[in-house]
Amino acid sequence: MNRTRLLVTGLVLSGLLGLIDVISLPFGDGDHPPMAVAVVGAALGLITLAGVALAWRGSRAGAVTVIVTRLLSGLSAVPAFFADDVPGALIGLVAVALLVTLAGVALVASALRPRAVTG
Repeated sequence: MNRTRLLVTGLVLSGLLGLIDVISLPFGDGDHPPMAVAVVGAALGLITLAGVALAWRGSRAGAVTVIVTRLLSGLSAVPAFFADDVPGALIGLVAVALLVTLAGVALVASALRPRAVTG
């Protein structure tokens, strides 16, 4: 797997999101997000960071790990749009994080596509 600009950008975005997941755990109030969701998010963040490190070295499995963990993390944030007690500013932040997540996943996934052989 070649380290293209698109892959690097996707890995950096995904790595930053994973890092935010990890460091935000102690700053939650236990309600937004619920503690169980925050712990799962932190675990997914750690796995994302490990995947980023592996993908950076050319591992396809690392790239797949990044994609899967970021998608799972994004899915864990979706209930914020439907809960009644979530502040509006937090919903906006979640929406932005989901868009960045999808962009990062798309960029990393583009590196997994087989390249056409020229010759």
